[in-house]
Amino acid sequence: MDVHDSGLAMVARTDGSVVIGRGPFDSSARPPEKGVAFYRNDFGLSDAEPWKIPASWEIMDRSGAMDALGGRGNFSCEWTDLDAGPFAKVFLEVSEAIRHGVFEKTVPVVTERGRLQGADGRALAAELAGAGEPLLPYAWIGGGKGFAGATPEVLFSLDGRKLATMALAGTARTAERAVFAVDEKEIREHEIVALSLVAKLGDIGEVKRKERSILDLGGLVHFHTAIEVDLFEACDAGMLVRRLHPTPALGPLPRVEETMRLLLQWRHRLGCPVGFGAPFGVIEDGRFLALVAIRGIWWDGPELLLPAGCGVIEASRLVNEWRELRLKREAVKSGLVSGR
Repeated sequence: MDVHDSGLAMVARTDGSVVIGRGPFDSSARPPEKGVAFYRNDFGLSDAEPWKIPASWEIMDRSGAMDALGGRGNFSCEWTDLDAGPFAKVFLEVSEAIRHGVFEKTVPVVTERGRLQGADGRALAAELAGAGEPLLPYAWIGGGKGFAGATPEVLFSLDGRKLATMALAGTARTAERAVFAVDEKEIREHEIVALSLVAKLGDIGEVKRKERSILDLGGLVHFHTAIEVDLFEACDAGMLVRRLHPTPALGPLPRVEETMRLLLQWRHRLGCPVGFGAPFGVIEDGRFLALVAIRGIWWDGPELLLPAGCGVIEASRLVNEWRELRLKREAVKSGLVSGR
């Protein structure tokens, strides 16, 4: 176990509470048997000690979390126009790999750059902490760097032998909800994720898949399928993270060494933060919640990164995916009321 840098961590839970941890943080390969630890890793799960144990922690509501982060302030975010050229090149490479049978689906990511003025990253985290349900705010802040967001996606929750997860894939504007509900491409993309999750969990528990529904996040809608599992025996939270991450909602299908290597290369070429789409969560006395770190902003001093991904399958078209990426980035910006 070694000492991580001081700072602050935040994870909102599905019961409405928010866990705040304050540094310095100890890093460990395993979570403590009692108390609180935060799970932080990169998308490739390369950190051998992903459990970050805070010096102190407390549980509060969302308004308390906003206050703990310094409250709302006045700031502005200036964004640089995103060049479609690099993404178009990667999209062609992905499409070619799909035609050759390397992938059935994968998720390239583009990153918009910006600059924060009038505040530091805590102001972004405080603003995003005010997101309403079903969005779940999260943040990690330390050393002038960090990330914060409000995600609709839970990788899984674990309480004893009860595991709950979700398939969340397929995207459209809320105004297009009626046609989205019968869009074969979007349904296909969603079903790839749902069926993959059921397959990955079937050998460790009794899986119950709920009906596909539409999750309305205000400006965007997604297909959503809840999945519950009664585990045959108690499972280690870290093992379950490695089994489930990344789902095809953000990762490749099939998920093998070659397809993960290609996806990580594409993400790097397009400037994606290593933590985008990674699991980020909290464990308290054995009860674990792992969020998927999407709909967020990464910063280093005043420099901002705003990533968004799109699921590419054989039926995908460049102009449609580029439009979806913009919609997802705009959804994050809309949550920064003070930064408009």
